[in-house]
Amino acid sequence: MSVPRVWLITGTSSGFGRRFVTSILRRGDKVIASARNLNAIRKEEFFPQSDRLRTMQLDVSADEPTIKDKAREALSFWGRVDVLINNAGYSFKVLAEDARWAPPSSLRVTQFQTNLYGPAALTTALLPQMRSRKEGTIVMIGSRSSWNPIETLSLYAASKAALRVYSESLAKELSVLYPNIRIIIVEPSGFRTEQNVLGYPFHIPANPDPVYDAMRRRTQELLVALDGKQRGDPQKAVEVIIDAVRGEGVARARLDVSSSGSGSVSPIYLPLGREANSDIEAKCAKMVEVVKTWRDVTDDLDHDGTDSVDLTRWGNN
Repeated sequence: MSVPRVWLITGTSSGFGRRFVTSILRRGDKVIASARNLNAIRKEEFFPQSDRLRTMQLDVSADEPTIKDKAREALSFWGRVDVLINNAGYSFKVLAEDARWAPPSSLRVTQFQTNLYGPAALTTALLPQMRSRKEGTIVMIGSRSSWNPIETLSLYAASKAALRVYSESLAKELSVLYPNIRIIIVEPSGFRTEQNVLGYPFHIPANPDPVYDAMRRRTQELLVALDGKQRGDPQKAVEVIIDAVRGEGVARARLDVSSSGSGSVSPIYLPLGREANSDIEAKCAKMVEVVKTWRDVTDDLDHDGTDSVDLTRWGNN
């Protein structure tokens, strides 16, 4: 019988996070469920009763020393964390030009601290114990918006794009000495959860530029129409992610998982939903076309007659 994995999940009071807890417990693993508001997840019958479940308060927008303390608290339960799911997120809706008037606490701090700096800090705090065991899995919950941002989501999309690139770089750094520490980058489409699309603020400045009035109105109407009608089923998405981590179910053949539990080359990309698949395909196809269009010019920009280093070798380890 295999040893149960220990999972630490952020943002478990709703959405993917709450469903992760229930599904992982059902599969026999141990869960440390965390949330910014501990009372929200300690309500009776919020999670199934289990001696494999621990709960803790964790606000990923906290400062780095606090995040380190929270990592130590998580490790105190079972002595290790095998799987970290950076699930907590924040979506502040604002037009790019309107952002200069947005409250700094909601815009520059909460948006990027929750979606980028917090996950990076928590990952850094937990990596030493993964490196000591030479194995572990870190799941980053990104967004299709980082591939195809829509109006009012420029800052949210930017934070998720930054999270993806951070994760890719981290995966390369780890792959040399720790090939069994995997990074899984999840890029979800819109999924219908109890955290509705209107639950996060839509910022309009006190004196908005009227040139954008139609765009603001159209975007708000779209959000209202979308609320509660997203195509994606979050439970199905969560099961696919867990399969990818555990190397079973729909992921077994696709990730070429060995009997030892190690997966394919990290990072592992996992788009979820039709929109995510289509947006990523379209973005990649567009960039390939751009390269083809300009290559005869942009490949010919080297110094003439001097020694140089081929940087394509750097980053392709």
